[in-house]
Amino acid sequence: MLAADCVDLVLTNALIVDHWGIVKADIGVKDGRIFAIGKAGNPDIQPNVTIPIGAATEVIAAEGKIVTAGGIDTHIHWICPQQAEEALVSGVTTMVGGGTGPAAGTHATTCTPGPWYISRMLQAADSLPVNIGLLGKGNVSQPDALREQVAAGVIGLKIHEDWGATPAAIDCALTVADEMDVQVALHSDTLNESGFVEDTLAAIGGRTIHTFHTEGAGGGHAPDIITACAHPNILPSSTNPTLPYTLNTIDEHLDMLMVCHHLDPDIAEDVAFAESRIRRETIAAEDVLHDLGAFSLTSSDSQAMGRVGEVILRTWQVAHRMKVQRGALAEETGDNDNFRVKRYIAKYTINPALTHGIAHEVGSIEVGKLADLVVWSPAFFGVKPATVIKGGMIAIAPMGDINASIPTPQPVHYRPMFGALGSARHHCRLTFLSQARQPMALPSG
Repeated sequence: MLAADCVDLVLTNALIVDHWGIVKADIGVKDGRIFAIGKAGNPDIQPNVTIPIGAATEVIAAEGKIVTAGGIDTHIHWICPQQAEEALVSGVTTMVGGGTGPAAGTHATTCTPGPWYISRMLQAADSLPVNIGLLGKGNVSQPDALREQVAAGVIGLKIHEDWGATPAAIDCALTVADEMDVQVALHSDTLNESGFVEDTLAAIGGRTIHTFHTEGAGGGHAPDIITACAHPNILPSSTNPTLPYTLNTIDEHLDMLMVCHHLDPDIAEDVAFAESRIRRETIAAEDVLHDLGAFSLTSSDSQAMGRVGEVILRTWQVAHRMKVQRGALAEETGDNDNFRVKRYIAKYTINPALTHGIAHEVGSIEVGKLADLVVWSPAFFGVKPATVIKGGMIAIAPMGDINASIPTPQPVHYRPMFGALGSARHHCRLTFLSQARQPMALPSG
């Protein structure tokens, strides 16, 4: 059987866990994309084969393993490029956000401002082993400054209170987003300077919007931004420092907030601002709202009040805590937690993909999508991946002593693999752009 007639990679006997179901199957990958989910083998000698294999096929043994889609983190402050490898090690393969490096604006907000910076960040993204989508700065009340950023390639606009989350800015950004078919992400007005949560909802006007850290500790109308999750047009996400609510959750937040938002602990008003955002009651409610499905997404808020390598870990910690605290969900059938499992895995896979318009490429294990796959040993599920596959190639994996006679002796730690190196990574990753982007704004060379 020639290479054209068989898959390039097969993962055998995988337990697939995805938003659409939990099944046992082989996964075939061809040209970096998922070719089929079914039974692998040689159709000349085996019945019912749906994934033909041959001399051109590599094999990853997934027996006794769980396979999930690569995670998607939609709250990235691009403070440093090393975040990409840290995220990849955790099982995240797509990162959406903004920034330009360790500048005050990027420490505080997830915005890549203006066509020049957008082009430079797109150039930089080519060297990273993950899929990238950029968010532009959405805090203006006139549309042309937003249109030029979307034309430069951003897949969304970010409105942040540090630049002024006014009703006028919200309305302007959503108007341009509808016109140019991109998403708007909102960090609303903690101080209620330009209006209350009701004013923000009125400015949104029933249009679709992604609200960041909707509980409020990460920022947003104090004390009641959490009420936004009740509205059908709101896509509410959490950032991971508040997940799950546990012993030290409250204690660490004040210092994080002071550093990330350029505040002075010697100024009483700055301290009061910080304290208004950190509320035990709403943080405690957040876990339950996730379990009910009222909160849709989890994300990191990387290096800016969040941990880029803990999105998946903390999502499953919430799931476990809710199972212990609340018992089986009403929707469960049989003696299992499959409904809850599907609800929680959707929070960092298909839901963020749908939210930002990239679900046709990533976010689930479905035929035709990019083969971003994470293989887990059950004992370490959600904590430490066994293998991370990016666009059909192993991109990162735990590896033992390089001078050993076998690959398993200590010290074992994660190392980049061939899918993350050289020009191979360019073929195994995607940069998501707006459909309105202009060729002149694309990186050259």
